[in-house]
Amino acid sequence: MLPLIVFAVGIVFHNYQRDRQAATQRVLETARSVRLLLDAEMQRMTGGLQVLALTNSLRNSDFGNFRRVAAGFLDQYGKDGVILVADRSGRQVFSSLTSDTASLPPRNNLEIVEKVFTTRQPQYSDLFFGAVKQRLIITVEVPVIRDGEVLYDISFSPPIDVFQAIIEKQRLNQDWTISIFDSDGVNLARVPNPQATIGQRASPTLFAEMFRRSEATLPTVSLEGVALITGFTRSRITGWTVAAGIAENSLVGPLLRTLSITSVIGGVLLMVGLGFALRMATTIARGEMLHDLLIEELNHRVKNTLAILQSIATQTFRSASRAEREKFEGRLGALAEAHNLLSTDKWQGSDLQDVVSRVLRPYLLNNAAERVKMFGPRVPLSPRLALVLSMLLHEMATNAAKYGALSNDTGTVTLDWEILQESPGPKLRMIWTEAGGPPVVAPVQRGFGSRLIERSARDQLGGEATVDFLPHGVVYTVTSTLEPGG
Repeated sequence: MLPLIVFAVGIVFHNYQRDRQAATQRVLETARSVRLLLDAEMQRMTGGLQVLALTNSLRNSDFGNFRRVAAGFLDQYGKDGVILVADRSGRQVFSSLTSDTASLPPRNNLEIVEKVFTTRQPQYSDLFFGAVKQRLIITVEVPVIRDGEVLYDISFSPPIDVFQAIIEKQRLNQDWTISIFDSDGVNLARVPNPQATIGQRASPTLFAEMFRRSEATLPTVSLEGVALITGFTRSRITGWTVAAGIAENSLVGPLLRTLSITSVIGGVLLMVGLGFALRMATTIARGEMLHDLLIEELNHRVKNTLAILQSIATQTFRSASRAEREKFEGRLGALAEAHNLLSTDKWQGSDLQDVVSRVLRPYLLNNAAERVKMFGPRVPLSPRLALVLSMLLHEMATNAAKYGALSNDTGTVTLDWEILQESPGPKLRMIWTEAGGPPVVAPVQRGFGSRLIERSARDQLGGEATVDFLPHGVVYTVTSTLEPGG
């Protein structure tokens, strides 16, 4: 009986090592998935602030009218979101909390204010004690530019609950620990025990390694003293780090139980033959753990796909310019938003109205009901069509915000769609019409965004896309074949 038990134990340990390797890869993929969701949320905040920074009321220091515009942005985040506007010295000239700015203290993180004025680029703070909120906060900072000069720094302090909600939704079970750290390695969101750990540094076993590499897996010990298999990855956008870990005992416990069962039934298996013994030992050894891993893999297949894509992008754009990286990150953020919508619907597809609303949400801040109008019937979309159309609408909206009708305070966008009953099957036609924007000048060469729209419509939608640079505004026309069942 001893040789048979030893053989069965060997199989168990072999499978345990293989499952441990899979768990090590899984923690890194989970950290990448959370980072991707975090980056998408931060880009959404930044895009909204950049739209606010373009308003004439802010650039003309008309803070009475700007308060109405800012309220539309804050409605997305609840009562704990705060917008501040400060000059280069840190003096607050506007606060969403009060109109009495004379009584407000100066900004207490002047270093990041100076960085905004110097770099003219968005900045993301570390966790610090806010003078206005009187608690730990982070801020997103965007320059307000007038006549080529930085006039103000507009700062948004989102509720910390936004980041807490991201990681709580990604936590698989109680064996997992997930954290978001600022660039100093301080927890700004965490499960478990957020109340006791937010504001604390990462555990010593993780803290030192975070500053040696931008991404890695390693054994660590949590702040609660739990041994973990941990993966971490750093965001290129914010400089923050996301770490995910699974408890070692969640792997060792099933191993010990399996070894006990294998040992007990070894004698019985010997009676019915070596072949039956091997089969039973392998089944009992792997059954529970393999089942759990397969279920988790199914539930997270979309997030894993996006995480792999993000990893590829990191390698591809290593030597690219900042503008190129930001363009790609924006497109990837749009893809992540589409995946979020599909995940909400359990990957059964989405309605076109929902896809359009999700993509255009960052641009519907100033007179949303008046500046962007949408008309069309309900159109159920397959997951594939929802993803592709999200990317195309993101390109159109981005171009409109930078150069077209959404780059000023008077332009409008009308999006119409209809179903064309054609042979061999129905088609969707969408028309994006801009008006009231800056004068339109047809480009000498088509940019990557225009080529992306045309090629995606042709190769992935089975239709076509045209762009007309009319004097009153740009017009995009996109047709797509509708797939059966959506």
